[in-house]
Amino acid sequence: MQQSFFGGGGVIRVLIVANSVVMRAGLEALISTNSNLDVVGSFSSSDSLAQQVMQLQPDVLLWEWDESENDGAPTLFSLEPELANLAIVLLVNNGQIVSLAEILRFGVRGVLPIEATAQEIIQAIMATATGLTVLHPDMVDSLVSVLPSNTRPIPTKLNHALTSREIEVLTMLAEGLGNKTIARRLGISEHTVKFHIASIFSKLNASSRTEAVILGARQGLILL
Repeated sequence: MQQSFFGGGGVIRVLIVANSVVMRAGLEALISTNSNLDVVGSFSSSDSLAQQVMQLQPDVLLWEWDESENDGAPTLFSLEPELANLAIVLLVNNGQIVSLAEILRFGVRGVLPIEATAQEIIQAIMATATGLTVLHPDMVDSLVSVLPSNTRPIPTKLNHALTSREIEVLTMLAEGLGNKTIARRLGISEHTVKFHIASIFSKLNASSRTEAVILGARQGLILL
């Protein structure tokens, strides 16, 4: 995969997948207004997505997500090695939240509503290209609503505040980093990382990394 922007200072290569000609044209025009972005391809179907990624070497895939046409997408994300290191930004309808809760577990870095503004889309592309996770506030609210009932209540104030180190670890969880990478970045042991994660889960009343990130963002502890 070409890493033009990740290596520093290059143009972010964007591949667009959108159903309608109007949507594709609009996204192409939007991206062309920013000198840091370059459209390397624009398609109406994801049927040969892995092949397109191989050929065009994009940094970010901007995908108008239609659940009715992409029922097997989680399998696609997990089985296609070409997509493993690709930053994927989905434009979705709010009614697709249940599936999105699952899709987030497969490495999608950005989720925006189909009505997102031009600025929000550009910022999401640029943020995900650097490894950050972007979740629109409307998506956070909707995703929280489908969490298990024991994790759904969100207090206005935490009973036990997260420490600065725990917030660092939570931020890295949002980036999709594993325990080994977190330990290496922070200069601590994996055992200590596991201890911090357990403490984060306890304080946020979360049972998984995805839930911890969503709840942490909802609390304003981290930015997605």
